[in-house]
Amino acid sequence: MKTNGARFLETLGIPFELREYEVDPNDLSAITVARKIAMPPEQVFKTLLTTGGAGEYVFAVIPGDAELDFKKLARAASLRKAEMVSLKEVQPLTGYIRGGVTVFGAKKAFPVFVDETAILFDRISVSAGARGVQLILSPNDYLRAAATLDVQVQTADLTKDRRAPSLRLTGVPTDRSSSAGWSGARVGDHEPTDSIPATPEGHA
Repeated sequence: MKTNGARFLETLGIPFELREYEVDPNDLSAITVARKIAMPPEQVFKTLLTTGGAGEYVFAVIPGDAELDFKKLARAASLRKAEMVSLKEVQPLTGYIRGGVTVFGAKKAFPVFVDETAILFDRISVSAGARGVQLILSPNDYLRAAATLDVQVQTADLTKDRRAPSLRLTGVPTDRSSSAGWSGARVGDHEPTDSIPATPEGHA
């Protein structure tokens, strides 16, 4: 099943695998998706649309077995606060429905913040832009593709109470003319948590 997300990656010449699974509308959690596509949940990333207030939207891309820490996201994105966008707003803003949200081929491009653990894996899985289909690709290719959207793309510590590795992680430049990466300290370290679980009510 070809999706907008897959077509977007094809236009960039980025290799990926499409993996389909049977959809249960009553259980769209990333952990269930991980089981159905036979991948560890920490490698199956869910894409959440969040808001910092009127007209401020950012994508948070986090592991399927993790909870989004809104305070860390707000800090990384330089927002006063961050919270989930209501489900009724997701499709008008992205063109995608719950369980099928991806940053690729969305109706409008918003800044993309990816949990730093993504780069620890050879491959990660994200929604292909439709329920029942996942894109599997390297995290570097995911970040490189996101950088072509002409929005801020950044890796950061975004999750609640996870044992993040104590090393400096590489981000992706948002300047499309540059192929070089940049490195810097992780965003969000040593902050008090103020989190709300990103459980099945999440978007993908």
